[in-house]
Amino acid sequence: MPDRSSRISVLLVAALACVVVAGAVSGCSGKGNKGASTGLTPSAPNTASFSGTIPSAPASSASSAIASARASASAAASSAAARASEFEASVSADTARAAATAEKELKNVQGRGNAISEVAMTGLPKAQTGGVTAVLVAITNKSGHTASYAVQIDFEDTGGHVVETRYVGAQNLKPGQRAEPIAFSRKSAGQQVTPRLAKAQRY
Repeated sequence: MPDRSSRISVLLVAALACVVVAGAVSGCSGKGNKGASTGLTPSAPNTASFSGTIPSAPASSASSAIASARASASAAASSAAARASEFEASVSADTARAAATAEKELKNVQGRGNAISEVAMTGLPKAQTGGVTAVLVAITNKSGHTASYAVQIDFEDTGGHVVETRYVGAQNLKPGQRAEPIAFSRKSAGQQVTPRLAKAQRY
């Protein structure tokens, strides 16, 4: 049987081992188990290096949507204006000289002229004209000899007031021959207008 001093030595070694094991377990718990309570009070984050505030996800999405919508609307408006300008340029290139001649011929015409029955108008789709109001003016020579024509188109607002006048014409049409110049209103992009056949003269 071991003596008393041997038993005391064994107990001291066992106690020391428990202390070492307990310390190791405590250290592992503090590093590996994040959910365990360590008895320390967490401190607030240091906000000194923050700049501004972080927007919430819904606010950021709404701002992006608004910016995108504005950009799309601006692009659409620019595109429509460009199409209208292209349409006007193509029409002007073909009819500017005839329009000037027609205006000159109609200056001294009394009443509606002698060729109202030889002229008809057909509206053109705004998708085709870039948004401006335009009409195809069909001029048919119903006389028995070659003739030229001068036509005046008035564009009226919703109150019946003339807001713009345009002139078109056709030169040296043979009997039965038809010409189809285009008359358009530059003001129609900003307001509603209606074209009206004001005068038509055969000369």
